Amino acid sequence: MKFKFSIQEYQSDAVKSVTDVFKGNKIIDSKYIFDKGDIDRLSMEYYLMDDIGCKNSPVTLSDDELLKNIVTIQKDNGLQISTVLSKKYGKCSLDVTMETGTGKTYVYIKTIYELNKLYGWQKFIIVVPSIAIREGVYKSFDITHEHFYGQYDKKIKYFIYDSKNLHQIDDYSKSDDIQVMIINMQAFATSLKEGTKSKEARIIYSRRDEFGSRRPIDVIKANNPIIILDEPQKMGDATANGIKNFNPLFSISYSATHKEHNNEIYVLDAVDAYKQKLVKKIEVKGIKTSDISTGSSYVYFSHIILSQDKPPRAKIEIEVSSKNSITKKEFIISEKSDLHTLSKNMSQYDGFIVAEINPFKNTIRFTNDIELTAGSSYGNMQESDIRRIQIRETIISHFEKEEKLFNDNIKTLSLFFIDEVAKYRKYDENGNKIQSDYEKIFEEEYNKTLEEKLKTVDENNKYYNYINAFKAQDVHNGYFSIDKKTKKEKDDFEIKTGLSKDIDAYDLILKNKEKLLSFDEPTRFIFSHSALREGWDNPNIFQICTLKKSDSTMQKHQEVGRGLRLCVNQDGTRIDENYAKESVMDINLLTVIASESYEEFVDGLQKEISEELVARPLKITGKENFTGKENVDTKTPVTEQEANVMYNYLVRNNYIDDEGNITDTYSQAKENSAFAEMDEKNKHLQNTVISVLNNIIERKHTLEKNTYNNARKVADVNKLNDNFYKAEFQKLWNMINDKYVYRISFDSDELVKNTIKYLDDNLQVTKTRYTVETGEQKEYLSAEEIKSGTGFQSILDGTHHYEKEKDLKSSVKYDLLGEISTRAKITRQTAADILQGVQEKTFKLYAANPEEFIKKVSKAIVEQKGSLIINKITYYKTSEKYDTNIFTDKKVNLDSSKLRLKDKCTKHVQDYLELDSDVENNLADNLEKEKIVKVYSKLPRDFKIPTPAGDYAPDWAIVFDEKEVKYIYFIAETKGSLDSLNIRKVEEIKINCAKKLYAALSTEKLKYDIITDYERLLNVIKGE
Repeated sequence: MKFKFSIQEYQSDAVKSVTDVFKGNKIIDSKYIFDKGDIDRLSMEYYLMDDIGCKNSPVTLSDDELLKNIVTIQKDNGLQISTVLSKKYGKCSLDVTMETGTGKTYVYIKTIYELNKLYGWQKFIIVVPSIAIREGVYKSFDITHEHFYGQYDKKIKYFIYDSKNLHQIDDYSKSDDIQVMIINMQAFATSLKEGTKSKEARIIYSRRDEFGSRRPIDVIKANNPIIILDEPQKMGDATANGIKNFNPLFSISYSATHKEHNNEIYVLDAVDAYKQKLVKKIEVKGIKTSDISTGSSYVYFSHIILSQDKPPRAKIEIEVSSKNSITKKEFIISEKSDLHTLSKNMSQYDGFIVAEINPFKNTIRFTNDIELTAGSSYGNMQESDIRRIQIRETIISHFEKEEKLFNDNIKTLSLFFIDEVAKYRKYDENGNKIQSDYEKIFEEEYNKTLEEKLKTVDENNKYYNYINAFKAQDVHNGYFSIDKKTKKEKDDFEIKTGLSKDIDAYDLILKNKEKLLSFDEPTRFIFSHSALREGWDNPNIFQICTLKKSDSTMQKHQEVGRGLRLCVNQDGTRIDENYAKESVMDINLLTVIASESYEEFVDGLQKEISEELVARPLKITGKENFTGKENVDTKTPVTEQEANVMYNYLVRNNYIDDEGNITDTYSQAKENSAFAEMDEKNKHLQNTVISVLNNIIERKHTLEKNTYNNARKVADVNKLNDNFYKAEFQKLWNMINDKYVYRISFDSDELVKNTIKYLDDNLQVTKTRYTVETGEQKEYLSAEEIKSGTGFQSILDGTHHYEKEKDLKSSVKYDLLGEISTRAKITRQTAADILQGVQEKTFKLYAANPEEFIKKVSKAIVEQKGSLIINKITYYKTSEKYDTNIFTDKKVNLDSSKLRLKDKCTKHVQDYLELDSDVENNLADNLEKEKIVKVYSKLPRDFKIPTPAGDYAPDWAIVFDEKEVKYIYFIAETKGSLDSLNIRKVEEIKINCAKKLYAALSTEKLKYDIITDYERLLNVIKGE
């Protein structure tokens, strides 16, 4: 197979945008006397060596002339106008923005040919950020040379820079052919970093005997090369400094996501590319799990955070208990951080205190001796289920597309990103390859899906023979960097970063692109390390599955980009709109099988794309707003003459002001559908004018809405004010701020008996369910929809479910007695007595959902235990007291709708009051306006009373006027109802324990009770 290339209008436009920058430049003879170096003039070598070199001729245009050309191009392309000429490298620095998969490598190769044709420039250096991209670029020169030779009747001479092969630099300098040196970022960090002690740097910056006593860098810089930067946002300072040493003529940067901006001259962003059907349509399958605890000490360790002024910290994710559910939450932790506290006292995190964060080993260690490496997790019981579902869904999606694509002569490939090579490539102690976890799961799921698929295909069908010809172990393969000595996949610096210290290391798939696309090659499923994402750019990837924890270290758009390129058939023909006009997007559909829910992935993807979109105009600046746009009626491009007519129409009717802003006159006409009519000759332009203006109005509205919604929330310290220090409140505070412990005694046999009866009568668990939801990009997508997060839509009948017990195998082993005894704080023997005593149907619920079974049984034991011990609990005062900092540790969100501000908190002990319900808000209103209330406090959550059912935090501490009430000091719990049926059992136990404590504390002036409103409070304090 050979790839076939055709001339695409958008690619030609991108090339022309570069060449037009230099319109008017004069071609000057570029010959110069070549430095032969210190060679014996009498030697044969001296006479054979040519003394004429060819360098790039200078840019003869002035800075003002270049900027004028750039501005003209920007106007024609509808881009933001530059006011200053960017000169980061050489005479000017240009930016070309092109969405991944639209052929930017092809574009800059064609640009090289055109710059040579128009201005005679011959010397180019292409700088890339990784080994994989370097090999991909080299491959692109290889497969396009015949195509371009047919257009330009000449070939480019290209090579990869190697400090061991200096004769290439002589050839590069002397030749009058087009010469291209390709160099990757790692070479800058070694070879081209001046002053470093590396062998490679000494070679290029020192005078070499084997190089005629010349410095190689001097020979290169004499050529004034044009620098092409591929994905410059991935390059560091060493690269930037190295480029300057080349003495560049000028530079052109190509990327979908520029980090630093120069003079931008062409844009084809994600929305443009999709609307023009230049990339695949994206479909997303997301997986949502039941909202339950994993039933284990789940910890995901993302990465270590290093900074100059702080010790190493780590980013982790754990489960956190909230009022109604258990959720996963991220934290930044340091040494001595206690996960038990962070999780809101979930018992499974007892002993998880950070003992060490080691940036050298990339590990964290806890006081219970559990150690995690960055990117790994502990206690994640659901992960194996989710990974199996992802692999299954990828295989199903692959087979669904493959049959049709096979008949269209197109091979289907699927790509898996993994976060650890060992999950796919595994070796025993002797270095022999053994089956890995992912290989086992894949082959099990593949065989099961294949068996079902074969039932639906005619045995005489060629596709039947194709899929039945290979065994499961033949159809998948992994592409990882190979260690030359061991012949095994590396899993060190290169795997973690995607960057190689070994210049010769490269990704095998880049060398075998044509072979991989052949039906004769059995590989259809590819596993690759997620860090080696650049360079994975095979056009026939139709499924991408991310078998890893979703995090910020790898962007979703970057993941998706590996499969965006339009596919090719067995003839090497690109299946674009010219080849398959009606069905191009039906064929070119990329399915992403995400490791998170559909909503989470789509929201994240759209946010990333939104940040990368080039700003669309928010005003009418001239005819350039219309030139080249598609006429909504005739479907033809608007000509420059027509654009003039459209612009003048707006000015004449006062629809835009002097600065190009849309006026109230237009808004009024739009509201009344009463636009000024264009003359008969130009009437076909009117709907297009209105469409352009309406898009601007919608764009401004969306941006204003997003600006409001994304406004930074202001946090403030909630300071204690003078009310706190009033004598009457201090007296109450000193009564209640002691810390307590308790002692209980109860009959274990009675606990076992009561718990068994409760479980048999009441226990129910939901089956662990995984929901797969599918959605896709809207057919008619706009930048505004991407920015507002509405660019995707769910597919009808695109949701289905898996149940753990029925659909999934599980290798997770539970310490059932250990989990229950730890959570319920009972002995293993008592836990065993309870489980042995329940009915068989009750115990069978364990298999349906182990995690929820453990959670609910533990909770039932706690509740039954609490009921037994209310009359047998005794509290003892400790020597510790609560410090006032429990009031001020938590910052408040000044934008929160739950917050009462200073002007409504005149009697509160802090400036702000954060409320949890309408009941609390109504109570606060009355406390503020009632004369008999002197001072009050909403007690902080860290003010707690220990109970057998968990810590209890009362809501209010209130001081009343002693002349008006029986009880001056009041501790209150607010509830919407006093009906015990409406108070959860655990909460009831906590409240009863609190009543017992405060009953012991109570004097004739202190009272604790539950209240529903101020009226109830008034009745209690007056003793009614």
